[in-house]
Amino acid sequence: MKKDKLRERVLVELEKLISLSCKNPNGSKKYEELHIALLKKYYNATNVTIDYHRHRIKMEVIEDDSLYDPKTVNTYLPTFYTNLLFNNLCKFLISCVEKDNKSIGFYTQLLNSFKKSNNRLEIA
Repeated sequence: MKKDKLRERVLVELEKLISLSCKNPNGSKKYEELHIALLKKYYNATNVTIDYHRHRIKMEVIEDDSLYDPKTVNTYLPTFYTNLLFNNLCKFLISCVEKDNKSIGFYTQLLNSFKKSNNRLEIA
């Protein structure tokens, strides 16, 4: 029961952060990094770039997850180039949010990094 409440709280806070970041995505480099991190996680992608004006996301998606090993240097992984179009960035990014335990841990780290960076901004 407690885990379910924590999971729900993380998902709600992440959606709030995504909504806030989409109001002015060009306003902060940190928001763009959040968007890229979410896309890399969801699509298992590399070289992600977002063109906010043209509503385009360009990235290279790893073809076979079984070839990826984070413990070794991967000099070559088969990827394919993808050019996605989106109408509403906020809805698109929220649709990329997964609800499994591993993803919740990743989102918790993302939220904590934003909390820390916002505290630094307030102190300075």
